[in-house]
Amino acid sequence: MEDQAALLAALRLQIEWGADEALAEAPLGLAVRAPTPAPVVAPMPAAAPAIARPVPPAAQEAAAMAAAVPDLPALRQAIQDFAGSSLRDTATKLVFSDGDPGAPIMLVGEAPGADEDRQGKPFVGASGQLLDRMLASIGLARGPQVYISNILPWRPPGNRTPTDAEMLLFLPFIRRHIQLAAPQLVVLLGGTSAKTLLGAKDGITRLRGKWHQVKLDETQVILALATLHPAYLLRTPAAKRDAWHDWLLLHRHMNQG
Repeated sequence: MEDQAALLAALRLQIEWGADEALAEAPLGLAVRAPTPAPVVAPMPAAAPAIARPVPPAAQEAAAMAAAVPDLPALRQAIQDFAGSSLRDTATKLVFSDGDPGAPIMLVGEAPGADEDRQGKPFVGASGQLLDRMLASIGLARGPQVYISNILPWRPPGNRTPTDAEMLLFLPFIRRHIQLAAPQLVVLLGGTSAKTLLGAKDGITRLRGKWHQVKLDETQVILALATLHPAYLLRTPAAKRDAWHDWLLLHRHMNQG
């Protein structure tokens, strides 16, 4: 009965999304394999002319700490110990991750909300419940298949929008987090996450629905798909149709072979 209820919930969500095409003639499960052919990847933004600017000491410390950690437990402790941001002083709990490291897909949002701050897990509030239903609609779930984190590990006071400075300060930590979790690809949830990790100026409406590359260090990049944040979809139900096509793109990529 629980499985039937889950299937019906996924079907209702697809109808709400404005789904207008099926994945295949018969239901498909997730069969993760090396994707071929390679997806068309949007070109990385052109590097701006180098301008000599002093790097704030807190940013230098964050970069050094992130580079030095050998594994995810050490990364979690490094973020816990990092005193370069006042967000730690106003938040209740560190929100590090949910799901299994090593999962083929890693989702990256922007910052925890009130529910996440209380529970210490990402995406557990209303937007997290919608995210779970979206994942289920293409045969995915947190755990062995999907690993989740945010760029900011601490909730901004009052659920305010993170500042650019805050996102850039924690950027070395999330880059290292992706390296250590070692997914096949990342899904960037929302404009703030996408612009920060892609180094892009375009908004999410231009970035979504395309394959990109996230630069993790001087030599390593990882495939990334940008899509709309579940919280935005709760506020703007008409955008669910666009989000559905993004998740279809992810499903097809993971099941190529």
